Amino acid sequence: MITNVQRTSPDTRRDAAYATWTLTDGHAGNVRQAHALAGALGEPFRAWTLAPRRPWRWFAPRRVPGGDGAFGPTFAHAMHAPPSLAIGCGRQGALATRLLRARGARAVQILDPRIDPRHWDLVIAPEHDELKGDNVITLMGSLHPVDDLWLASARHAFPALGTLPGPRIALLVGGASAHARFDDATYGGLMQRVERIARDEGGSVLATTSRRTPPSVGGQLRDRLHAVPGLVWTDGADGPNPYAGLLAWADRIVCTADSVNMLSEAVATWAPVFVAGHERVQGRPRHFVDALLHSGRVRVLDESAQAFAVTPLRETARIAAQVRQRLDG
Repeated sequence: MITNVQRTSPDTRRDAAYATWTLTDGHAGNVRQAHALAGALGEPFRAWTLAPRRPWRWFAPRRVPGGDGAFGPTFAHAMHAPPSLAIGCGRQGALATRLLRARGARAVQILDPRIDPRHWDLVIAPEHDELKGDNVITLMGSLHPVDDLWLASARHAFPALGTLPGPRIALLVGGASAHARFDDATYGGLMQRVERIARDEGGSVLATTSRRTPPSVGGQLRDRLHAVPGLVWTDGADGPNPYAGLLAWADRIVCTADSVNMLSEAVATWAPVFVAGHERVQGRPRHFVDALLHSGRVRVLDESAQAFAVTPLRETARIAAQVRQRLDG
């Protein structure tokens, strides 16, 4: 069993018992990727949520004088007994893994660190980042824990979703970003289309929003889908987050095109995936969506969203095997 250990008080002896550390800034996408890789490697790990100080947080992952104190006294103390393996995700994690590598740890960085990859033992980056290097491992999309065991556990945790009428359409709604220009028309057209498909087929809609979704969209979802069986989840006020259950019980998945992480998890299921709003996405996320469309694993959402045969796209186990091979080689 993978252990996610959270501690804030310095205890070098106890931290040394964990041969693997994960190091992130606490952002959900970064945490999920680091934990997914550590879990796939099969060892208990100590999870660090970093609180970077100025000026080091501005320059990370570049090293500037006094860097050992970049994350406060607790982390500085713990570095006296570094782990065997340090897994970082995001810029702050990249600085932390560099510091630990200088003390003897093997360092694996997830996502393009924006400086030369040679500062780490391995760098894991999505293909759409187009990062090259002898120590770079590329994958399609992002790392995550979704596999058959994870899906079975999610079905067990949310059995009531399995009683809803089929087809069960999981609707994963993201939001505007630096690469995605979503507006009211984008959301309105998406809701209208999904509602019509569910009504025509007598199915249900399992809808959830993300942190980037405008608050008003949650209300619009409730208004639009109030007569359709299913649920709308926007935050903790709606109860426990059913996201895992939505993926596990979905007969089809409709996902906005803004989130590489959300799409990566959707295509790891056995459900056909339909993408919405891709024409309003640019840059590297658009390259990822285009690759999924070209592979046939996803299709553009149309008026019918007819199911099609799929093979789950799962990269985490393959990446973990490459990490083991390269670090042991």
